[in-house]
Amino acid sequence: MHRIQLLLPLRYEEGGAIPRQVLGRVRQELTERFGGVTAYSRAPAQGWWRNANRTKRDDLVVVEVMAKRLDARWWRRYRRHLEKVLRQEALVIRAQSIRLL
Repeated sequence: MHRIQLLLPLRYEEGGAIPRQVLGRVRQELTERFGGVTAYSRAPAQGWWRNANRTKRDDLVVVEVMAKRLDARWWRRYRRHLEKVLRQEALVIRAQSIRLL
């Protein structure tokens, strides 16, 4: 099994808030494809990153799914799709092998 996590921003890069329905569509797409999704959205996670001698901050929600098979090609395409929809230069999607107990 694999746990795939998506670190999704709550704001567009230019600063405006991403509407809840846009992030809701992401959850719906993942639920339909993987049979369920978990969103850690109670309090936004905060991320800081450095770019051109400037530190930027992001408010994030972490969304994860579990899958028997990791289709890296599909995930790369989906990441590029989300980068366009969420108007981001880059998004982080990461995967871990897990063992269910």
